[in-house]
Amino acid sequence: MGFTLEGPILDGTLVRLEPLEQGHAADLAVAAQEDRGTYAFTWVPKANEVDRYIDAQLVRAASGRLAPYAQVDRVTGRAVGATAYWDPRLWPGTDRLCAIEVGFTWLGASAQGSGVNAEAKLLLFRHAFETWGVARVDLKTDARNSRSRAAIESVGARFEGVLRNWSPSWAPGEEGRLRDSAMYSIVASEWPERRERLEARLAEITKRRGMSVPYGADARG
Repeated sequence: MGFTLEGPILDGTLVRLEPLEQGHAADLAVAAQEDRGTYAFTWVPKANEVDRYIDAQLVRAASGRLAPYAQVDRVTGRAVGATAYWDPRLWPGTDRLCAIEVGFTWLGASAQGSGVNAEAKLLLFRHAFETWGVARVDLKTDARNSRSRAAIESVGARFEGVLRNWSPSWAPGEEGRLRDSAMYSIVASEWPERRERLEARLAEITKRRGMSVPYGADARG
């Protein structure tokens, strides 16, 4: 049996990653209409575009190339953004997954800086490395997107370089143009250290929020 890209529900303390569906549309429309000042280079639908956005992602999912998620805030129960597994690559001549990309990520303004992004990345990375057994996880962004690049670096991904004219631009007014993509990755040998770092970061976030601490040394007692 060949590999099928399917994203299971991934549960954390701050965020629950649920396979994206039209039932998330109303919440995502609210999230997308918050302050949009950070979306200059990112594909984030406007409120009246969310239904079409979800349909487009589900078409990609049907192709076997994408497993899209809604990022659901565990405190409010509302979807506050989206993310995805993307571009699965197999070991040659096998049906075993070798590498996967994490991308198509955005959060509503009120969820940015809350720890949701860090925990979502922890959940996605952990499943990729520890369940699928991948050799690497890729992340990429528009090379001009300094905010996105900082967020990627903050979760432990290593910068590998810029590929010129690599993929379509999502920047407004640049339809049909190509962008330079900044490429990042985490490889399997790095994952234990990156996991420890993310867990320690999340332990501090949950402490500040007065929540129980499910990460790091404090969680292990």
